Amino acid sequence: MLIKRMLTKRITKNFKETQKLGENAAKKIIKNGSRKTAVVLALSGDLGGGKTTFLQGFARGLGIREKILSPTFVIQKRFELKNKKLKNFYHIDCYRLKNNKPARNASHSDAGGDISEINVKEIIKNPENIVAIEWPERIKSALPQNIILIKFKFLNEKGREITVNF
Repeated sequence: MLIKRMLTKRITKNFKETQKLGENAAKKIIKNGSRKTAVVLALSGDLGGGKTTFLQGFARGLGIREKILSPTFVIQKRFELKNKKLKNFYHIDCYRLKNNKPARNASHSDAGGDISEINVKEIIKNPENIVAIEWPERIKSALPQNIILIKFKFLNEKGREITVNF
């Protein structure tokens, strides 16, 4: 089955605009309703490209009041949602993984183990989950085809180019 994808490109001039873009994306996803699997956001781009900043706004749009930081060292964080159809928001950072395994210099405890140990495939199967994955290219084989791909490009100290493909 051929899926028609839509491409949207935005330039943000500061971190608040990047957060607002994330917040609006979350509200859109909630409005769109249920699916057969989890909603999966795959965020790629350079370090400092705005991925975590976008997810801070995204979490706010989901009603999460906790501070969102990149889970680079723990690999995965789960936040409960107070929504009838969506129960969990997972934030997964695969930066320290390589070929579905921890980076060479990382110990098992600080890297969170390999990708199979954090149950990514099971998490993605559950339609009550929203999953945001930073550095998705590190776990390409575990991702479904129907992801929302978001690319971040560093333009300057404050500006980012954000391309959403869904």
